[in-house]
Amino acid sequence: MLKVENLHVSVEGRAILKGLTLEVNPGEFHVVMGPNGSGKSTLALTIAGHPRYSVESGRILFDGEDITGLGPDERAKRGIMLAFQHPHEVEGVRIIEFLQQVLVETKGVDPVEAYDRIVKKAEELWFREEDLHRYVNVGFSGGERKRLELLQALLIEPKLLILDEPDSGVDVDSLSVISRKIEELHQRGTAVLLITHYGRILGHLDREKLRVHVMKDGRIVKTGSGKLVERIESEGFSRIFEEVGE
Repeated sequence: MLKVENLHVSVEGRAILKGLTLEVNPGEFHVVMGPNGSGKSTLALTIAGHPRYSVESGRILFDGEDITGLGPDERAKRGIMLAFQHPHEVEGVRIIEFLQQVLVETKGVDPVEAYDRIVKKAEELWFREEDLHRYVNVGFSGGERKRLELLQALLIEPKLLILDEPDSGVDVDSLSVISRKIEELHQRGTAVLLITHYGRILGHLDREKLRVHVMKDGRIVKTGSGKLVERIESEGFSRIFEEVGE
């Protein structure tokens, strides 16, 4: 489904990704870990088509189509969704109106049916109906922002969900419900690419399903099963880097 081939990416002339290759098949659950500055978030944002990131060489394929030159809206139409590390506030736009528009455009449902779907699904993520009439992310805590991103994902059910550090700035209770809903999406067929530094969220997920990649200096230097997470937790990244000669 997703193929990232020998990708070189720069930001404002500075090389960030340096020949990265990654493949995610339908329904798989991939985790990308690595120290700060290794290029994890750049990978997520580049796949989603963020205009700040310049692809110098290599390509990104999705369902066999080269999407390297497509903008974020076109990639979203093809089934790619990015849940941001720091979701932005959108003053003047109410959550319910935003999500209704998303459902009407992506699922073709009428606004009344969309409203009912949103309210029902929002309850599963601890949002009351009155919360949905607030402006998008305005005055929201970190946990609320991440839960709202996940609500959008649950409603549209993307082919590929990219999560950029969903455990960053989130309290324990929110982390628990976020983890459950990510697994629910995965069980319903969404492929997941989860970016994390500390790995807090991985303690709430079924590690047997995971394919784990470790990044350093813009490249994936090691790939393994969920057991690789346990090694990182006990030994840190440095031991992994020593083994692979980095």
